[in-house]
Amino acid sequence: MSEIKATHLSTAIFKDTPHKVDVRQMYSQLDAQAMHITLQPGESLKPHKTPVDVFFYILEGAPTVHIGDNSTVFTKDTLVESPKEILHYLSNTSNEIARILVVKTPNPQGTTRVL
Repeated sequence: MSEIKATHLSTAIFKDTPHKVDVRQMYSQLDAQAMHITLQPGESLKPHKTPVDVFFYILEGAPTVHIGDNSTVFTKDTLVESPKEILHYLSNTSNEIARILVVKTPNPQGTTRVL
């Protein structure tokens, strides 16, 4: 019988990233990576490009998702896709915390380019 694997946010590995926001690694295998990002009011990621496709699932709040030249505020329970090698980032201009699940597939073997 196989073991059930689970990761609770409180025990997830904190990732020190160039973005300097709360990023926790929830899952990391060759086929995918899942990170939990918490953005306090006024916080944002730095604009960057990833070598793999990404999607953002909004768990809480109303962050702005910037992809290419487009910027849109999305609310809870919305999934937003971002193709590889496209400039993107998240920002929180609201007065409430925003929590986002970020999934990259496959798990990037190359580096993310912060611009």
